[in-house]
Amino acid sequence: MRIQLLSVCLAAQALLAQNATTPGRFHVEHPTLLNLGFEWPISGDANRNATVAVQFRKVGDSAWKDALPLVRMGGEKVYRRRENLDYTVPDGFAGSILNLQPGTEYECQFKMSDPDGVNGQGSHTVKVRTRTEPQPSREGRVLHVYPPGHEGQRIEPSFTGILQAYYGAGLGDWSVVWERRARAGDTLLVHAGLYKPERLNYVDPMMAPFDGSMSLTLKGTAERPITIKAAGDGEVVFDGAGNHRLFDVMASKYHIFDGLTFRNTDIAIFAGQKEVLGAVGLAVKNCRFEDVGFGVWTEHAESADFYIADNMFLGREDRMRLIGWTYPGIMTAGIYGSHGLKSYYAVKVYGPGHVIAHNSVAYFHDGISISTYGTPEKDPDKRASSIDIYNNDMHMFNDDFVETDGGVHNIRVFNNRGVNAAHGGYSSQPVFGGPVYFHHNLLYHVPSGVAFKFSAKPAGLFVYHNTIIGEHVIRDPSTNVHYRNNLFMGRGTADRGVAAWANATSAYSSDYNGFRPNPGVAAQYMWLAPKPGGTAYEPQPEEWKSFRTLAEFRSGTGQEAHGREVDFDIFESMRPPDPAMRHAVYHAMDLNFRIKAGSKAVDAGVAIPTVNDGFVGAAPDLGAIEVGKPEPHYGPRWLKWKPFYR
Repeated sequence: MRIQLLSVCLAAQALLAQNATTPGRFHVEHPTLLNLGFEWPISGDANRNATVAVQFRKVGDSAWKDALPLVRMGGEKVYRRRENLDYTVPDGFAGSILNLQPGTEYECQFKMSDPDGVNGQGSHTVKVRTRTEPQPSREGRVLHVYPPGHEGQRIEPSFTGILQAYYGAGLGDWSVVWERRARAGDTLLVHAGLYKPERLNYVDPMMAPFDGSMSLTLKGTAERPITIKAAGDGEVVFDGAGNHRLFDVMASKYHIFDGLTFRNTDIAIFAGQKEVLGAVGLAVKNCRFEDVGFGVWTEHAESADFYIADNMFLGREDRMRLIGWTYPGIMTAGIYGSHGLKSYYAVKVYGPGHVIAHNSVAYFHDGISISTYGTPEKDPDKRASSIDIYNNDMHMFNDDFVETDGGVHNIRVFNNRGVNAAHGGYSSQPVFGGPVYFHHNLLYHVPSGVAFKFSAKPAGLFVYHNTIIGEHVIRDPSTNVHYRNNLFMGRGTADRGVAAWANATSAYSSDYNGFRPNPGVAAQYMWLAPKPGGTAYEPQPEEWKSFRTLAEFRSGTGQEAHGREVDFDIFESMRPPDPAMRHAVYHAMDLNFRIKAGSKAVDAGVAIPTVNDGFVGAAPDLGAIEVGKPEPHYGPRWLKWKPFYR
């Protein structure tokens, strides 16, 4: 009897040890202008009942405010067989404090709790300052740059072309003799004109090498960046003359490009190659990109803290019809077949701390993306984490608006407007644990019905306050996905329902959302969830459940206890895109996403700390734009009129 009792006690102690939580090293991610991200690895907590509460305040304030709790993750499978990707999310917590002010120091408090006990330091209080927009140094020299053939007066010190001012380079073989380099803090003030390399000319006055690419390798600092800025006396045009890369900055640190035009090149600014080299502190703002295959691109894990804002990116893809892409085994792209890849991405990044905001983007395959990359690096400072993508205005893509594919932790996609994407809206294909926050985004005309492309088994997705004029019917299972306060408005198509939820594990929730069903469709709401204690990563068709009404869905799944069915009369003025016109082009200037005061969508949401603080009325409204609140400014802040693309 004593032996049996001892065995029971030992088993209980072993179970208690497995269920208790042991915190690891607390990690503060790279801050952005508006958000802060944090990671906290753990071991134990086998029953997954540990939590981390978060509070914050400005340094100097007395009152604490609640933030979203950190997200528990661990054990989720992220895989894609055709790329041999197979990843298991490590145990831990991660999360963001959202909607902060730039250039402000915050005190942030984290308290871990577990009914089974916490072994080790279960609380942290840290001070973190948000970033500010990069600005030229006031302490460096001003170097005046003029185009070849400039006639008239020059302000001294003056140089012909960027490379002469940047390196002191000479013609021909002397183009790599860098004896008079620019210094940290210097500003290259570029005067109006055309800067077009004659790459096959041995004595090219632009001093470009044989490939016509200008490689910038110098090192500024955060306080003393090297700035290449338009002088303000007319348009400054860098024309690649059809070359592959115009500027290669992957060895640089803290450079600012401001007010320039880039055109006629495959890649305007190349900033990093995987496992080779990456740039740090690159800022590109107030610029125009036209006739380019790629705007700004880095694939390197140590590329960090980019600021890409208030730019216009215009690609080479079809402007008159929406054309998708195809290959054997997937659906056709439509009557026009597959598009040619003339322009790939406007912006694609990897690494921590990037901000991509207030850009207008049109006529690319994809708009703004995180590199899919593959298995994340073990070093948290070499991952795609703490990245903000917001207030961008996106029009006409052959694939997706925004891709968080390859993101690891604390990706924030918010206040974006996307109109016309052939295959998907906002993508996580995949995400390696998350959280990714999709909040307050707009979507219109995605004929595939894939508003959110949650594919390749992503983990850790939070979908709040989005207005989706279209369906969300992706059926690839994902994990730890949560929906609140969204509007999903079926377009009237007869071949699909309005929403599908595909859950690979028991970590999921959906509530307080509004749905406009597609009339006449029997399988209006599709649901997949595993049996208790199981998973559903590779489900069989019979495991799916379908429901005709939201009431049936609620009864059959326990989800959407506060959800409601709505129609287009909740808007001030909104018509859906025509499902029969797959290749049609719609314009944001013709669309009104605001909901009507007194409609069923008003006060129908739930309060979410730091996401919808300051809502008007008894509760937050559904969708992206609160009644009584101003509409966000989408696109460059210097662009005061709405139609940037026509």
